[in-house]
Amino acid sequence: MFRDELADGHGMLFLHDREEPLAYWMKNTKSPLDILYFDTGRRLVAQQRDVPPCTLGDGCPPYPSNAPARYVLELNAGEAEQLKLDNGAELKLGPGIAPLK
Repeated sequence: MFRDELADGHGMLFLHDREEPLAYWMKNTKSPLDILYFDTGRRLVAQQRDVPPCTLGDGCPPYPSNAPARYVLELNAGEAEQLKLDNGAELKLGPGIAPLK
């Protein structure tokens, strides 16, 4: 929230305590994003692409995972398409980020 932009080739990774259906929204988000949901095994289980910014405060709509998820990766809109991400793709974590158990 409140970011003016997300650098090309970068994303924001959110880790949740347990795997469950999730929903994110775009409250106070200033640029369109791809929202990617991954399960505990770090497999892509749902995608919400080209989600527009929202200025409606608590009236912003949710964008659900429609499947249990544990990791959420937000990328600039269009990056998921450029990377040709399909459900089942694996989220690979870099050094310093331990997989959740």
